[in-house]
Amino acid sequence: MYGDFSVVLGFAPTRRGIFDKEEALKNKNAIRKAIGELADDDTKIVDIDWLNEDGFLINEMDVPRVADYFMQQKVDAVFIAHCNFGSEEVVGKLGKALGKPVLLWGPRDDSPPAGLAPRQTDTQCGLFASSKSLLRRGVPFTYIENCRITDHAFTKGFIDFIRVASVVKAFRTMRIGQISVRPKPFLSTMASEGELLERFGIEIIPVNTVMVLKTFEQIKKEKTTEIAALAEDIRSKVRIRDTSEEQLINIAALELTFRDLADRSGLRAIASECWNTFYTMFGVRACFVFGDVTDRWFPVACETDVHGAVSSALLAAAARGKTPGFFADLTIRHPENDNAELLWHCGPYPLSLARENSDPEMVDCVGRWEIKGGDITILRFDGCRGEYSLFAGKAKGTDGPSTNGNYVWVEVDDWVKWEKKFIYGPYIHHVAAIHGDYLDVIREACRYMQGVRPDFA
Repeated sequence: MYGDFSVVLGFAPTRRGIFDKEEALKNKNAIRKAIGELADDDTKIVDIDWLNEDGFLINEMDVPRVADYFMQQKVDAVFIAHCNFGSEEVVGKLGKALGKPVLLWGPRDDSPPAGLAPRQTDTQCGLFASSKSLLRRGVPFTYIENCRITDHAFTKGFIDFIRVASVVKAFRTMRIGQISVRPKPFLSTMASEGELLERFGIEIIPVNTVMVLKTFEQIKKEKTTEIAALAEDIRSKVRIRDTSEEQLINIAALELTFRDLADRSGLRAIASECWNTFYTMFGVRACFVFGDVTDRWFPVACETDVHGAVSSALLAAAARGKTPGFFADLTIRHPENDNAELLWHCGPYPLSLARENSDPEMVDCVGRWEIKGGDITILRFDGCRGEYSLFAGKAKGTDGPSTNGNYVWVEVDDWVKWEKKFIYGPYIHHVAAIHGDYLDVIREACRYMQGVRPDFA
């Protein structure tokens, strides 16, 4: 369901009994405190303190109880924290039983005690053993380097893992609404509904134009106050030209129609026809509508690009809804910068992304403004002949000539390398993009997306 970027994390600390219990308990408490402080309001941590006196998973016979409890709590991922050497038996079994993303980590060991006394943890050694246990059982996992709990590596690694869990959750529960059919000339946006379901569990929910029309008419009849408020909100944020008051009202009503359709079917994103459908039925071009719906609620991909909608939903999950993405054409190379490219579309970018002092305007129901630069993550999920790939790369906004519609010029490390990846496929000219650097998150999420080939720029 769109807007739900919550993550439930199971916290399963483990230790080995031959080491000092008090040292392990100290590590457990420090780790739990740290992740509690790093977790945001959309992250819930589920403990196993009920299991035994100290709340450690040690005995393999306890794995079914812990797994059942975590499943009852609907965990989206599990953090198996090694508070000393740990128990590799429970690590592999728990990871296999849950089938969720697994985070493997333990704190860097202290210096050996003086006087040749026994070491108290040997955590790093146990991590090597536990990783092999996971590998033996075919369990994909994420590993943060053996570091101190106060190190940046742990902070970034933990936050990234929560984002990874969000992406994997979105991928495994993906429901995309498809409004109408693809434009006839656009062979590039073909998608196999059956294959997406069989291979990945991705559900495509068809929405015909009759359903759109009936929902639109009902909303115009029953939600006049909400339509008027939304139209006024739009009017207050963007300069409007060549767009009548009736068209503005229909734009607002159509946005609420999209929201209603998504609510009704539990959608994460929509792929919609946009060339003819809405102008014929309602006298409006859908460009601004798509961008404003993306800004307010969930991604909408143009030209019935189902794979583009999947790509957009994955980026929304990586950002956990903190910023909207945008749906772009790879359009033309920069006239002077060989490593720069124009990310453009006719006018469906979120208004909140408008570049400062860009004077955004809506012209004939179409957005017209440049968006801000900065770090931008670019993504494309696509397939051909039964083979699916996920392209991901990082770009940075740069200066370039003005143009119509919505756009941003971006610079990459080696555009020719990017261009050839898209040419040789299985990609097309459409990409999902979002502000921020989520490349590490996407790379790690690919571990849990079986049947998808990671393809990084």
